[in-house]
This record gives sequence, structure tokens and C-alpha cells, in this order.
Amino acid sequence: MSKKKVTLKDNLRAMKFLSPSLISMIILTVFPIICTVIIAFTNYNIKTLNKGFGFVGLKNFKDVLFGPLKEVFLPVFGWTIVSATIITLGGFIVGLIYALVLSNKNMKESAIYKGFLVVPWALPAAIITISFTGLLNSQYGAINEILMNLHIISEPIMWLTEAGPARLAVLLISIWLGFPYMMNVCIGALSAIPETYYEAASIDGASTLQKFFKITLPSLANTAFPLLIGSWSFNFGSFTAAFLLFGGGPVRPDSPFAGYTDVLGSAAYKMTTQFGRFDLGAALSIILFFIVGTIAFFQMRASGQFKGE
Repeated sequence: MSKKKVTLKDNLRAMKFLSPSLISMIILTVFPIICTVIIAFTNYNIKTLNKGFGFVGLKNFKDVLFGPLKEVFLPVFGWTIVSATIITLGGFIVGLIYALVLSNKNMKESAIYKGFLVVPWALPAAIITISFTGLLNSQYGAINEILMNLHIISEPIMWLTEAGPARLAVLLISIWLGFPYMMNVCIGALSAIPETYYEAASIDGASTLQKFFKITLPSLANTAFPLLIGSWSFNFGSFTAAFLLFGGGPVRPDSPFAGYTDVLGSAAYKMTTQFGRFDLGAALSIILFFIVGTIAFFQMRASGQFKGE
């Protein structure tokens, strides 16, 4: 059967249907990216907005990486990597544990539990995060009350004002928000593993742990690893919990630009919206893009995800 030749008229007809999506992508994605790249190489900020701005080359990048902002960038960068890694692995481990439990065929009411466990994923993350502000209050917060009534702590934890508890709260809340997604991914992947694998392992005398490490985890790897990389990249740039709960605080004594819970994304956002340093915010955004892209590329390459190409 001969293939029909695609004509210019066919392409123009297709463009009519694609044009709404293409126009939206150009306005909402391509144009902002171009503007960000241009601003990163200028001195465009709140002070030069009316006077006029000019091209400054790599000065903004030098200020962030090697200049006055270096003392802020490096700790924030380190915390960003640590928090993204803990949140991603924590969400995956919790989701996998629930998936293993709910995949038990003897649990008849598993569908009910699944419905309750997806609540953090179904509700808007911003509303849930803001609600934790009251729960974490050191004076009347329910979390401190519960911990004190259970005699786990003897005095209230200063969740909102101390760096250590604030970071712990960001991690726990982010894991709680993210584990339902990982749970659903793992449930789908577990259902695709043939039962004959486990039956053959049982005949060979394999224990439950041996089945888990020799069958379950390797079978999950092909499905879960690309999603873990995507989730890590998302968590690296996301600052919902840190910004809505603490505004990036508690405040660092050595810098107004970033607090103890700030990540690179929230630091760039605050630098732009609160301090009017559009030039530095744009430069930080580009640095963030290259960091995430580079790490994701090497992670994908190390996991063998490109071998099928």
C-alpha cells in the first residue's frame, strides 16, 4: 500500500487545530524563558527600571557563584540537594510500604484504604500547607499538644522559629504530600509482576526478604527510576512548603535574601518579587535549570535509561 503524500494544504489544516496550543506555549513558556535569559545578562532591577538598564555580561552569574552572594548560594544549594533527595526517597519508601500492604489480596477493604491515603494528593497542596501553620504553632498547635500528651516531648517544639525543627517540618510535610503519588505508581508496577516469579521463588525456598530484593525491587526499577528522577527534579525546584509555611525562614542573620528553609527556587522568587533584583533572580533561575538538567541527565545515563535509544 502506497503512503499518501502530505501536502502543504494538509499541514496548514493541521496548524489550525494546533495553533491554540502553540500560541499558549509561546506566550506562557517560550516568551518567559527568552525574557529570563535576556534579563540574566543585564542590570535590570528595581533601581534601573526607570533610569534604563544595560548589558552586563556574566556579572550576575559571577555575583551569585563567586561574588557577594556566594556565602548565601552555597548553603542554600546544599540544603536544596539534601531536601530534594530526602523528600523524593522518603516519599518513595513510604509509598512503596503502603503499596506492598495494599497489594495483599487477602485485604478485602484495600480499596477503602486507598481512598483515604490519596487525600493528601487530591487536595490542593497550598491549602494543606497553610493549614499546617496553625498545627505547628508552638503555643496552641495540635502537633505539640499531641506529642506532649503522649510524653514524647516535655516542652513545645519551636517549629516556626528555629532552623532545625523548621527544616524537619518542611521535609515531613513534603513527604506526606508526595507519598500518595509514589504509592499509586508502585501499586501499578506491583500488579504487573507475574505471580509465577514468586511461586518459583517459593519452590526454591526463597524468604520474603529475598523475594523483595531479588524480584520486587528489580521489577520496580524500570518503572520507578525515571519517575524518581522526575520527582527529584520537581522537588529540587519546588518551594511550596518552605515558602507558604515559613516564607523561607527562619531568617539567616548574614543575609536577607534567603532563610534557613529557602531552596534555590524560593530564593530566586524572593529575590525577584520582594527585593526587585530581577537580574539576579533570572541568573539564579538559569543556574537552577542547568543544575537540575545536568544531574538528571547523568542519573538517567547511569541507570541505563538511554540504552533503548
